[in-house]
Amino acid sequence: MGITILTRSNSSIGFTRAVSGWAVAIGLATLVASCGEQKQAGGPPPPAVTVALPVKRTVSDFDEYVGRFTAINSVEVRARVSGYLDSVDFKDGQLVKQGDLLFTIDKRPFQNSVDQARATLTQARSNLAFAESDFQRGQQLVQDKTITSQVFEQRSQAYRNAQAAVAGAEAAVKQAELDLEFTELRAPMAGRIGDRRVSPGNLVTGGSGGTTTLLATVVSTDPIHFEFTFDEASYLRYERLARTGQEDITSRNAGVEVALKLIDEKDFGHKGRMDFIDNVIDRATGTIRGRAVVPNPNGVFTPGMFARVRVPASSPYEGLLVPDVAIGSEQVRKYVLVVDDTGTARQKYVTLGQLVGDLRVIKEGVAANDRVVINGLARVRPGQKVTAQEQQAAPKPSAANTAAPANKTD
Repeated sequence: MGITILTRSNSSIGFTRAVSGWAVAIGLATLVASCGEQKQAGGPPPPAVTVALPVKRTVSDFDEYVGRFTAINSVEVRARVSGYLDSVDFKDGQLVKQGDLLFTIDKRPFQNSVDQARATLTQARSNLAFAESDFQRGQQLVQDKTITSQVFEQRSQAYRNAQAAVAGAEAAVKQAELDLEFTELRAPMAGRIGDRRVSPGNLVTGGSGGTTTLLATVVSTDPIHFEFTFDEASYLRYERLARTGQEDITSRNAGVEVALKLIDEKDFGHKGRMDFIDNVIDRATGTIRGRAVVPNPNGVFTPGMFARVRVPASSPYEGLLVPDVAIGSEQVRKYVLVVDDTGTARQKYVTLGQLVGDLRVIKEGVAANDRVVINGLARVRPGQKVTAQEQQAAPKPSAANTAAPANKTD
């Protein structure tokens, strides 16, 4: 009996220990679950974002194109007379004025031709004086029947021949003097001259044939042309807008103002005016050529230099602008996040316009009273609660950044 009682006692103790272990485990599980529920019930705070209302501003749409500067006038300096080059009277690449001496051809042969022509003229005038006096005497003698009519006609013919000889000698003198003048090659216009193509001492071939010697080239610099091409669709858009009375749009007769910037500049700080649009569209490229006149008082613009031009594409209108950093991308679509009255971020797809400084024109998709997320866009998902902090509108951009291209063509 003692053994049996002892056995029952050990079983009770084991059972008691097992029950206690299960109770501890259940208690720990309950505690962990309770902590998790408390943690889940609290949750992280809503992300903080900065919001601002769209900026209202009068803007205009612009198209941007790439083009080159070209000289309004370009002249190849070639000799009109042949001879040996005596001197070069300019420095390569310098600015020249109209009439400045550029080259000198050996004058001595031409001076001799002038002297010879003048001597021939003197002889012809002497013969004319004798023939004139002989003709005047013959007029009286033929009236007195002293000489026959045939003799008088001979004297008349001699007088007319002498007159023609004098006229021919005078023309020869003028031509000789002109050839002598052509030995000095002067700048036909103001501009910048290139480098010399011929050194002194070389034979220069002149005249009007195709074998004349090219000595240098001169291009005008101020003002200067800027040529660019734009597509047929843009051309039609410009013409239709211009016909509605919007004369500030590019057209054949508008002469509107355009802005340019060089490849190392950020702003369109140079102004010009349209002066020409071609009369045909290139069949190969489907583009048409436009041209603007740009002042170049400092000579910075050089023919052949690349630049970008900004052309008006619409009349001024009231637009809504948001910071460009507020624009998100979803594949090919653009969107912004706006915070509604409940503090929830909502996604709105937008149509973008041009960039004005750091602001982007929104054509469609937002309203003037939308609170647009401009900071913290990456921390927010559509439909999520946020803590919105208001921010004032962006400052007005500088005059150089009041507009930018809506359509870019490279």
